[in-house]
Formats: sequence, structure tokens, C-alpha cells
Amino acid sequence: MSVKPLVSLITINYNQAEVTCAMLESTRQLTYPHFEVIVVDNGSREDPTKLILQGNYPNVKVIVSAENLGFSGGNNLGIQHAKGEYYFLLNNDTIVTPDLLDQLLAPFATDPEVGVTCPKIRYFDHPTIIQYAGYHPLSRFTGRTWAIGLGETDNGQYEQSGPTAFAHGAAMLVKRSVLDRAGSLDDSFFLYYEELDWSLRIRRAGFKIYYQAQALIYHKESMSVGKMNALKVYYHTRNRMLFMRRNVSGFTLLVFYLYYFVFALPKAAILYLVRRQKDYLKALKEAVVWNLKNKVPGPEHVLPSIGAKS
Repeated sequence: MSVKPLVSLITINYNQAEVTCAMLESTRQLTYPHFEVIVVDNGSREDPTKLILQGNYPNVKVIVSAENLGFSGGNNLGIQHAKGEYYFLLNNDTIVTPDLLDQLLAPFATDPEVGVTCPKIRYFDHPTIIQYAGYHPLSRFTGRTWAIGLGETDNGQYEQSGPTAFAHGAAMLVKRSVLDRAGSLDDSFFLYYEELDWSLRIRRAGFKIYYQAQALIYHKESMSVGKMNALKVYYHTRNRMLFMRRNVSGFTLLVFYLYYFVFALPKAAILYLVRRQKDYLKALKEAVVWNLKNKVPGPEHVLPSIGAKS
């Protein structure tokens, strides 16, 4: 009997130990027998190690970072401690289903070009409503994309698995060899747009991003930073510009700048002004200033294969 490959489930905790423990509790029901769980604590106010370990969850170890490394840096730190053939980057505010790993691994066995698989995602608070069933292609002129099926009731209309434009950061199973050719997540994004940037690099390296319709998770969505706040405004704005600067050029980038500075940014600024959201206006300004002052980060921000296989 062949040994099933080890899957390293990596999740990030930031001041949400109870939320993280709820996700870990759900891993007890996983039917796949060969996985480890790495919890990266991203500089929380209180060390969650004792609380997590006393839960006696399956195959868990906790890595504590002295500072908040963001989504990219936290996952990269987890990968450095992972031993698996596959890395399953999973948000701590999710709940898994029993055959999740079995289903996500299946496409790798039939198509060697598959580099990443993602499950269907439904909202935890509205369990019949879809958040993700793949991604539409990116508009190279506006820097916008959106999830297929977003906000729709799941009536089985997205049961066809297949390649998709982008992975979803809440749950993506990544083959180890992807990092050898495409590198890791880019730490300079910190939060938001990092999985879109990574997805493009993965596809450019010759791999497919694959939506696996038979795999399912439930997502509590945006519990780390809230539904909307100044931090979210800042990183969404900063990183949308950074993403486009990294991934398009020439006339296409010029059209994006015209669209963004003539329409998108003024629209957002007017909205925040009308609502008297001064902190949002400040975040918008700081995001633009960051892009004006900083060059597009170079390849030193994207590590090559960094998994520590044993």
C-alpha cells in the first residue's frame, strides 16, 4: 500500500485564539489520515500556545512570531516549518468538512500541471450562500476581479471543477514543487492581493490553479480585520496599485492609472468625505503616498523553495 503524502495545514492566529481553536476542532473530522497542523501566531497580545495545545488537536504545533508578519509573512514562516509534500494555507476563521483534503488532493493525481487546488467556499453564517467557486479573469485595465458565484445560493450550479484564474487566500492547497518554480508569497503585500500576485506567478511558471467543486469549507470572513476599517482601506488601496505596478506595464498600466486616479480614488474619497470617515480618508492618502515613494519590490521579497523537508 502506497503511503499517502503528508499535508501541512498552515493557519495564522492574530488575537483570535478561540476562533482558531474552533477551526482546529473541526479538523478532528478530517478523513484524510496524514496531515500536520502548524499554527503561526502573528504577534498576538497573548501567546495562544497553552490554550491551543491543551485542546489536544490532531498533530498541532505552534510557531510564535514576535511581530505581526501579515498574511504573506505569516504563511511563509509556517512553510519554513512544514514537512509536507503539500501546503494547505487555511484561514483560521474557517470550518472544514470531512473529505476536504481527499477532494483537494484528487486533481493532483490526474493532472501533473495542477499546482494549486481550492475548494468551494460558502459563508459560515449563511451556509447555503457561495463566497467562491473560482475566479473571473482579472481586468488588466482596472485591477479588478471577483469570485464566481459570489452571493448566490448554492443550487448546484457550480459543480463543474476545472482551472480558474486565481486561488482564494482563505483556502488553497499548494504542491511543494510550485515554490521551487514560482517562489513563495511576496512579503511586501502584507495583507490583501498577495494571493492574486502569487496566482499569476504560479500560472506563469506553468501550473494550473484548480477549482475543486467537490471540496467545501465554510468561511466566517474578515474576522481578523473586521468587515471594513481603516486598515482594510489602506491595504486594499495600497496593494491594488502595487499589484498592478508589478504585473502590467506600458499602455495597460497607463489606462489603469487614468481609471484609478480619475474615477476610482475620487469616488472613494467623496464617499468617505460624505460619511465623515476621516480615518478612511487618511488611509486612502497614505496608501497613495506609499506607492509614490516606494519602488516596486524586487525578487528579494519572494523567497524560492523554503520548505524544510525532512
